[in-house]
Parts: sequence; structure tokens; C-alpha cells
Amino acid sequence: MTRGKRHTAQTWQQFRKNKPALVSFYLLVLFVVIALCSDLIANRQPLYTKYRGKVFYPAFQTLFHKTLTDSTLNPATQKYEKLQFDITDWRELELEKVVWPPIPYSAAQHDTYNMDYAAPSGNHVYKNSKGEITSAPYIFRHHLGTNRIGQDVAAGLVHGTGIAIQVGLVAMGIAAFFGILIGATAGYFGDDGLRVNRASYVLAFPGLFFGYFYGFVVRKNILLEAFDSGLFLGVVQLVLSLAILSIITIGFAYLGRFFKKSRKVSVPVDIFISRIIEIFDSMPALLLIITISSLFVEKSLTMVMGIIGFLAAPRIARLIRAEFLRIRNLEYVQSARPLGMGHIRIIFRHILPNALAPVFVYMAFGIASAIIAESSLSFLGIGVPPETVTWGSLISSARDDYNAWWMVVFPGLAIFITVTMYNLIGEGLRDALDPRLKV
Repeated sequence: MTRGKRHTAQTWQQFRKNKPALVSFYLLVLFVVIALCSDLIANRQPLYTKYRGKVFYPAFQTLFHKTLTDSTLNPATQKYEKLQFDITDWRELELEKVVWPPIPYSAAQHDTYNMDYAAPSGNHVYKNSKGEITSAPYIFRHHLGTNRIGQDVAAGLVHGTGIAIQVGLVAMGIAAFFGILIGATAGYFGDDGLRVNRASYVLAFPGLFFGYFYGFVVRKNILLEAFDSGLFLGVVQLVLSLAILSIITIGFAYLGRFFKKSRKVSVPVDIFISRIIEIFDSMPALLLIITISSLFVEKSLTMVMGIIGFLAAPRIARLIRAEFLRIRNLEYVQSARPLGMGHIRIIFRHILPNALAPVFVYMAFGIASAIIAESSLSFLGIGVPPETVTWGSLISSARDDYNAWWMVVFPGLAIFITVTMYNLIGEGLRDALDPRLKV
């Protein structure tokens, strides 16, 4: 067994000793399965049905083609009847055989017969294949109730599970990428690890100013329009602005090479980055997210995930910086430099793998924080499109009727369980990665 595999096995063995963390991990696996199979768990279309002698699998057939159409022969009229799966109400058809999902409602579906907050124990009705509005059988009841516009709460919880997991993972993925990049730079070079020509150092500051001016001030409207058009276009324009900033700054710094008599000076990389991190840490995260989200015309869940990730990056940068400051003075790193290894190889191959343990622990706690932030924004109606059903938006819909207790209890319980689950996993990882507790 290799050293890496042995370390992983020891970490897992230590993690398993923490029973709450282990149960939370298995519960997370269950939540992931629910998120991946949400369209098969909560869907207004049957999993299997036979109609007029023809077999359909609507829930499976529309996974990749929402507006799929098919037709059947009507024996009475000898004419073909066209069925568009996404708008067909299968409950009103005389089906020969049918297998419904556990929750026969989609998250965004409006049940016009059970609007205005139908209670879980209330009287639920539906329209059958004969066109009669009658009491709903057990399968068609809204077991967790509905909201004001007739959306099923259980279906919203199932589909909201995927959004909650997606928000946490994507936001912390963005935070980890930028945080590791910034923290590794600060921790590795410190205040005396990067030496440049004094003239280059001085000229870099006006280059930074002009780069920021042309990259972000002049191109401000282009950036806002790009993000309003979509995340991909926004990211492309953001990268282009960063490239302009870097090129102009490097260009000004390169001019310093012409000053041959200028001596070398140390660049206080750690001081610059640490001050920027402190500025972000001093700002209220939720207030800053709300402010940034209000700058964009179109609401986007992806945009919310990006903002949460960018604001969480400084904290990961602080952890990585501390680990790099400790590890860079160890013997194996000090011996790598005289052997001619470059900075990139030392950072990513020799130091970073041994500095990631605190990041994994923070990401577990950070995912919980990201879910709370997204739920708060959804509750306030900021950043998330109105048609997107999330746990926060379900709770928000209860503000119109304070008697609809199920709109608060069930989504709130889902948020509580998920946040507690990630916190327990984080505590388990913290103990498992602690070398003092190794057996």
C-alpha cells in the first residue's frame, strides 16, 4: 500500500469512530441520491404507463427532451392523438396501466384544484379521467401540503435538495480555487521571498492603476451587460479584464529592466494580500452578497453561487497562507530549492498536498454556510429566479399566510438537518485529520 493510500485509510478509520459524523456522511450520500433522482421521485408524469395499447415511459423519456411528443391511435375515431409529454395531464387520461412516482407532482407545477395553502391533513381534490372533480386518492394527495399557488411542498423539498447541494459544492469549489491560489502566493513568497528590480517595483504601481482603470472602469458597462446575458459571457469578460490588468501591470514593471543600476528589493506579497483579506473579512458577508446581487438585472442561481464563493475565498486563503508559512521552512522544502526546482513545482507538488487538510475541514463548514446564505437570499427574493423552487423560497411563500405552518416547518427542518449534517462532517474531518489522534 502506497503512503497516500495508507494515509487515506487511516483518515477514514479515524473518521468512522465519530458516529454522528459517520451517520451524517451516509445521510449526505442519501441526499445526493435524492438530488440525482429528483425527476424520478417527484414528477407529474408517470414512470410507466400503457395508453391505448401503447407503452410510454414519460418520466424517463423527458429527462433529456422536455418537449418530447408521441401519438396514439384513437380506436373510436381512427385518428392519431398527439401527446406532448410536458403539458399532458396524464391523470385525465384513461390509462390501462400506470406506475406513478412516489410524489406525482413537479416542483413548479401549479395544482389549480388545491391552491391557497392546502393543509397536509385537509381535503384534497383532483380531476379524474371522466372529467369529474372528486376527492383525491392517497397517491394524489399533497402529503406535506401546498403553497398559495398550489405547488406541492414535498416536490419542492425534493428538487430543492439538488439546489442546496449544488450551491454548497459550487460555491466552495470557487472559494477553494481562488483561496488556494491567493493563500499559496502569500504564504510561499512571504515578505522577502520575491525580489525584483526596484524600478520595476515602483513602476508596477502606476501600471496597476492604469490596468484597473482600463480593465474595470472603462469596461464597466461591458462587464455588467455580459453578466446580465449569462454567467459564461460574464466570466469571459471578467477574465479579459483581468488579462488587461495583468498585461498593463507587467508591461509597466518590465520597463524597470532598462534601469540597469537599480538594485533588487523584496516585494511584501504577504502584507498586500493579508491586508486585502482583512478588508473582506471585516465586511458583513450577507449584506455584501445582497449589495452585489442587486447590481445585476437578471436573477441567477449561478450568479449567487459565484458571489458566495468569491466572498468565502479570503478565509480559505488565510488557512492556506498559514500552512504555507509553516511548511516552507521544513527541511524537504528547503532542500528542494538548491536542487533547481522551480517555484511552481515546489508549491503544487511538495507544499500544497500537505497543506490541504484545514481546507477540507473549512469546506465542510463552508458548504453549510453557503446553504444558509442561499436560503436567506431566496427568502428575501434576491438573486434567485422566482421560478426556481428552493427551500428558502418555500419558507418565503409562508409570509402571506401565517397559519400555513407546514410552509415553515418542513423546509426549515430540511435546512436544519442539512446544515447540522455538514457541521458534523466538518467536526469529524477535523478530528480525523488531526495527527495527534492517529492510532
